[in-house]
Parts: sequence; structure tokens; C-alpha cells
Amino acid sequence: MSSFSDSTLSLLTRGYAWLPDRMRTASDGTFRTRLLGRPTIALRGPAAADFFYDERHVLRSAALPDPVLDTLFGQGAVHTLDAEAHRVRKAMFIALLKDEKGVATLGGHVSWRWREAVTGWQRGRVVLFDETARVLALAVGDWAGLPLSDAEASRMAGDCTAMVDGFATPWPRHLRARRARARQEKVLAMLVTRVRGTQEPDTKASALETVAWHRDVDGALLDPHTAAVELLNIIRPTIAIAWFVAFAAHALHRWPHHRELLRSDPEGTYAEAFAHEVRRFYPFAPFVGGLATRDLTWRGEDIRKDTLILLDLYGQNHDPALWDHPYHFDPHRFTSPNGADNPLANLIPQGGGDAARGHRCPGEDITVTALSAITAELARLDYDVPDQDLTIPLTRMPSAPRSGFVLSLS
Repeated sequence: MSSFSDSTLSLLTRGYAWLPDRMRTASDGTFRTRLLGRPTIALRGPAAADFFYDERHVLRSAALPDPVLDTLFGQGAVHTLDAEAHRVRKAMFIALLKDEKGVATLGGHVSWRWREAVTGWQRGRVVLFDETARVLALAVGDWAGLPLSDAEASRMAGDCTAMVDGFATPWPRHLRARRARARQEKVLAMLVTRVRGTQEPDTKASALETVAWHRDVDGALLDPHTAAVELLNIIRPTIAIAWFVAFAAHALHRWPHHRELLRSDPEGTYAEAFAHEVRRFYPFAPFVGGLATRDLTWRGEDIRKDTLILLDLYGQNHDPALWDHPYHFDPHRFTSPNGADNPLANLIPQGGGDAARGHRCPGEDITVTALSAITAELARLDYDVPDQDLTIPLTRMPSAPRSGFVLSLS
């Protein structure tokens, strides 16, 4: 593989389009290159996802470089673990984030905080991305057992969006992300220490208590810093739903007939389908990566041990072999997700695999619940969209409407 040129600069300059463009020209469905000097192979498709998320083939933890850990996930996070250590730590997240009652409760906090915010907007212009991030910070704070003041919620929202915004770039955004993570880890570590200053409850009433008293595979409590990291791995992804909300507003603006469909949706079925289509259609994570555990073979292709293996998320979510008219925004493709042709099986905006046993994000249910709730509220809200730059640049990761989507309330 020494003959393959390095694509790091191309990735940074082309963003989301880099890998799908390369995959389109690959006759065998794979693409070989180098990233940061490391031999790399990219795969796509449902079978590739099964191959990628098999821990006998790929280790995710070793593929995460320090700049990503120092901004997005945090040093010592569950994402850095594999095998039994990963399963024990992941079980904590599954118990919190895959529980139907808990997800519904968080959804209720989101709806309540959203309506409270809207009543305070009154007249004038609102940057939807910023305001949604603050609303989500308040809601997840309520749910997690750390209620926030408006000022604290604004700081947490700003820091968490900075962490996400700066992980994929070496520029000033990255430095802001590192400083933001350090601030929030310090605050949350102090909260964990304070919780541990009281007697451990028999039943953990909140995410804060659950993480503070979690015992890892060795039977020991997490150190306060690692506990803070894992709390942020609940809080940060929830606040990051602001990206999807900005995309949802963008879709409602471009295709306004969806507003009436959402308004006449008392059961929330169409709102959920709309949320899935937002996650499929718009850019979020471009790909995920891991290292080959040993010498492997994929469809006749030899993959040497420690090769970086990429799974093309954005490309799969727009693959015409999997989606009819993939660049047409159509929530109806998710209105009957049942049977052998269940489209959700091919939807991987936040990764694939099994949430309980693998590295798939356990917070997907929360994402869909919160996004569905806010989208339905947004469809009922009376607002105008003033002139602004609604471009979504695919060269920027993560991307969003440049203006943050400004609403004008009359």
C-alpha cells in the first residue's frame, strides 16, 4: 500500500464530498489511500457495516486520535474501550439512553423548555441554532439531575457546540473546542465529587447519580475526570441535536408543504419519519473509522493488520442502490418502516451496528424523540425567514446553514 498517496489535505478541503466522490470511481466498492500517513481502506454498504462493527475485524478505540478525544469524546471515554471493558461501560449508557420511559421523560423536558423559550422570544429575530442549543442544554440538565440557570445553560450550550464544531479542524475552532471541553470537565468533575460526598442511594435517580456511582469492569468507581467525560458524552450529543433542528428548519423552508403534514399529525408518526429523513438527507458524520485487528479479507481485498478502515456514512445514506431518489427529501420513505425492506436498517447517520454490544450511538432514540418534538413545534410556529445565507457548505465539517437559520417573529 506504499504506492497510495495521502488524502489528508483532500479530506480537509473537500469535506463530506471527499469519500463519496472517491467511492463512486471505485470499481470494486472499496477505496484505498492514506490518511495522516496510515494505510487506509474505505468500505460502504450494509454488508460493509456488518463487517466493520464486528469486533473480530475492527477495533474502534485505537483509531481515535488525541485531537478528537481532546475535543469531541474526551480522554478515557467509552469510545476508547473495546471488548468487555467497553461492554460494561456501555451498559451504563444503554440503561440511561435506551430506556423508553427515560427517553420519553427527556422528550417531555425538551417540549416544555422549547415552549417556555418561544413565549420569551416575543417579537424580533432569533438564531434558531443558538436558541435550540440553549433549550436542549436546559432540558438535558433537568433530566440529568443538574438543573441549570439560563446563564449556565448558555455557557454549556456554547461549550458543547464548540466541542462538536472544532473536532475536525486544526484551526482556531479546534483550540476553542479544547478550551470548552476543559471548562465543562472541570465543572462536572466537581459535581461528581459533591455527589460522592453523600451516601450512595440504592436507586439512582438521575444520570448524574448513575455516572457518579458507576463501577467499571474492575469494580472501581470512575475517577472524577472520567465520570465528567462520560456525563459530557450524554450532554454534548443531546445539545448537538441543534444541528438537526437547523436542518429541519431548512427543509421546512425549502419544502413548506411538510408544515401542514406535521400540523395534522396528532400521533407524531409523520414527525418521526420527518426526523429520520432529516438525519438521512443532511450532512452530519461523514464516516467512522477503526483499525484492522489482524490480517483480513473483504470481498477478495486483503487488509493488513492495523490498516485504518473507514465506513462511509454520508455516502451510504445517499446511495442510489439503497434509496430511491436519494437526493430528494421524502419523509414518506420512513412512514412504514416494517418488514424485510425496513429502511431504518440502512440508515446510519450516527453509525451502525448494535448499540448494546457495539459502538453505535445509544442516544439515537433521544435524537429522534427530541428532533420529532421540536420539528412538530416548529411547524406550528408562525414566523418569517428573512434574507440570509442558508448555504450548507459540504466542505465544512460539521456543516450547518451558514446563518444558523434566523427566524423573524411578528
